[in-house]
Amino acid sequence: MARKNALGRGLGALIDNADEVTKGKPVASINEIEISKIDANPWQPRTKFDEERLNELAISIKEIGIIQPLTLRKVKADRYQLIAGERRFRAAKIAGLKSIPAYVRTADDETMLEMALVENIQREDLDPVEVAISYQRLIEECKLTQESLSDRVGKKRSTISNYLRLLKLPAEIQLGLVEKQISMGHARAIISVEDPAAQLMIFEQTIKFDFSVRKVEELVRELNAGKKTKKEEKAKPTLPEEYQELKSQLSTFFRTNIQFSRSDNGKGKIVIPFKSDDELEKIISVLDNKG
Repeated sequence: MARKNALGRGLGALIDNADEVTKGKPVASINEIEISKIDANPWQPRTKFDEERLNELAISIKEIGIIQPLTLRKVKADRYQLIAGERRFRAAKIAGLKSIPAYVRTADDETMLEMALVENIQREDLDPVEVAISYQRLIEECKLTQESLSDRVGKKRSTISNYLRLLKLPAEIQLGLVEKQISMGHARAIISVEDPAAQLMIFEQTIKFDFSVRKVEELVRELNAGKKTKKEEKAKPTLPEEYQELKSQLSTFFRTNIQFSRSDNGKGKIVIPFKSDDELEKIISVLDNKG
């Protein structure tokens, strides 16, 4: 089964014949698997699980059972590994279940990693850093380009790129995103600043003064504009002392601010500006007298 463009349609599109399963026509019966025989997914991208929500799910499972079966793969004669359903698995253990309903699939390590990452990306409760890490792992460990990843997860390439850029932010700012001290919009504005120290400064001010995204964008524009001006001033060549003196003499002679430039190879120009026809007449008169 071709898997191109599968991820954008969810985990089911990655699993052979999954459409039949979701339509109520499973290719294999649902198995009751003992929890003690199931191992967690070693490639599980999620690093945090909300304990309160897990306990709420455990209560629900205790009352009505598991409605949506987990997806497993068989790794040994009597051992299984989770592909999808980590929260249900954890909640089922909290609820004290001895066995759980599950589909058993065949998957190699890379496919399993891909399935686990995509299941995470499709969730709505992920923080931006978790999404970014999942994208990065799909690129690095599943050998995908940003373009092919865009096709698979059904997201614009620019969206994926914006998430990946978050991983370049200082750890303090990434943690601020995870803990919802700032939003994705704040982070996208801050990352437009190159200097990490300046990024942290804006981040700290944003939290301290509760800046809006628009306010942070304004700060970033002002900061970047100031740096650009300094760079331009630094790049502007300075005239040697003797030419500075000549420029001053010419300005005095023509009674206007002479513009004088000269490159290292000796080429240059002298510009005599004027503000009115009267000033032009005076300049012409001076030149005529010298002629």
